[in-house]
Amino acid sequence: MKRWQVLSKLETRNSKLETGDILDLLLRNRNLGTKKEIEEFLHPPPPSTLTPRDVGIDKKQFDMAIRRINDAIRKKESVVVYADYDADGITGGAILWEALYRMGARVMPYIPHRSEGYGLTKQGIDTVMNIDHPTLIITVDHGITAWEKVAYAKKQGIDVIVTDHHTKPKKLPHCPIVHTTDLSGAGVSWFVAKELLHASHSLRSTPGVDAGELLALAAIGTIADLMPLVGVNRAIVRYGLTAINNTSRVGLKALISDAGLTPGDIGTYEVSHILAPRLNAMGRIEHALDALRLLCTPKHDRARLLAEKLGLTNRERQQLTEETTHHALKGVALQKQGNRLKKLIFISHESYNQGIIGLVAGKLVEEYYRPAIVVSVGETFSKASARSITGFNIVEAIRTASDLLVDVGGHPMAAGFTVETVRLDALRLRLEQYAEERLTDDMLTRVLKVDTEIPLDTVSVDLWKKLREFEPFGFGNPEPVFATRSVRVADARLVGADGKHLKLRFQQFPRSGISLRETPINAIAFNFGSLYGKLKSDIPIDVAYTVDMDTWNGREKLQLKIKDIRLP
Repeated sequence: MKRWQVLSKLETRNSKLETGDILDLLLRNRNLGTKKEIEEFLHPPPPSTLTPRDVGIDKKQFDMAIRRINDAIRKKESVVVYADYDADGITGGAILWEALYRMGARVMPYIPHRSEGYGLTKQGIDTVMNIDHPTLIITVDHGITAWEKVAYAKKQGIDVIVTDHHTKPKKLPHCPIVHTTDLSGAGVSWFVAKELLHASHSLRSTPGVDAGELLALAAIGTIADLMPLVGVNRAIVRYGLTAINNTSRVGLKALISDAGLTPGDIGTYEVSHILAPRLNAMGRIEHALDALRLLCTPKHDRARLLAEKLGLTNRERQQLTEETTHHALKGVALQKQGNRLKKLIFISHESYNQGIIGLVAGKLVEEYYRPAIVVSVGETFSKASARSITGFNIVEAIRTASDLLVDVGGHPMAAGFTVETVRLDALRLRLEQYAEERLTDDMLTRVLKVDTEIPLDTVSVDLWKKLREFEPFGFGNPEPVFATRSVRVADARLVGADGKHLKLRFQQFPRSGISLRETPINAIAFNFGSLYGKLKSDIPIDVAYTVDMDTWNGREKLQLKIKDIRLP
């Protein structure tokens, strides 16, 4: 059951509703009122024209970092780009490593195995010292909280530059910090690379790798890390998607090909649901360094083999996630008190792989729409990942039990923590009680945000074309959702191998002066197959949907993608 939240009521300029009226409303719903705001949203400036100050990076710190990196390149010092093991960290690491390598730096990429722990660690510092004692470590997508580790590195004679986008703690590392919460980790890395490459090109006649070429990787990191697609992130993704679809990067082309995608058809969905999971899978199950190697290799055969490895690992990750989710769902069912489910799901087992428990927590939230914590139980210490719902700050909730924890980190919608295994039961009871006291039934009801209600005959090819100006869609800039009341089901049939989906044709029932739409419009309703027997041609329904163009065998046909169906 979903509660519809209609954001605005549509008011027409005259008696006839026009596409322009709808577009104006959509802009207002996105808090865009001035001509400048609207222009920058519809036509974002190229990221190459933006400065560090434009994205909230401290210019003094930025200049210090650039000077230190250039000094290391000039003196042929050993440099390590130390990146995180998720898709944002992998792409950010690839951006910075490649820029430095092409500039002639003596540089090595390093990504820790998940078992080493997140971010800069003493173990990781010791490891890179044993490989090739560096004099400079540059962190990517982490480091802002690592003041102790930075101090440890300095004792070993290693300078550190932190590039990060996570929330600043009270105590910062004592080193140059390139930081903003406005960008992804890959976005921060790209701005550093852009500045380095610009200066490098100005000093020599032979061009190296171009910052525009690296924008494809910054876009992947931005989308994968769920950065709001507004402002500079919108610009990075808009121009980065163009770079992805026209890439000559050998590794990226191999990744796209192995995923079964076609260059030219890649948007935010393909990146977030198909490409990024392949990169993430390596850090979850294997070693993320192979994902970075794929993005940077110029060798076709090596790229093909690495892309195949990522694809195989991702399939293993999918299978493991499915099996663990099935086990967790059975566990949740056993926890039910009658038909009542606790307001916070807390499930743990020694068989759960640490690399996929966050994905499983997300699946539980999708199924039950309540905060979920999934714990991989260890002999002495247990690791957990948590996912939440709108209005419930999960990391704040977990921190109320800090006296029981080894560590905790995250943000309002996702978090992770370590706990001594003997304290698991006490922690579960504490957090369940916290949730029971603060989560209301209204908060546990899914909300579908609908931009506005429109008559069915307003949906047209012209409207679909105008909505393309609002792309790229994603977190922070969702695809516009419309609702139409009193719709007639002209035709309905089950589709899909297991009949889980519906293929529909709709017309508008005459009401309030609105005439019946003469030509029915097609619609696809994924996972609504259970309603098949309840849809009757003489019983009006209400539908919420996005406007889509169905392409098949070179032919295009307007259709609705159903978000929800309300029966009388």
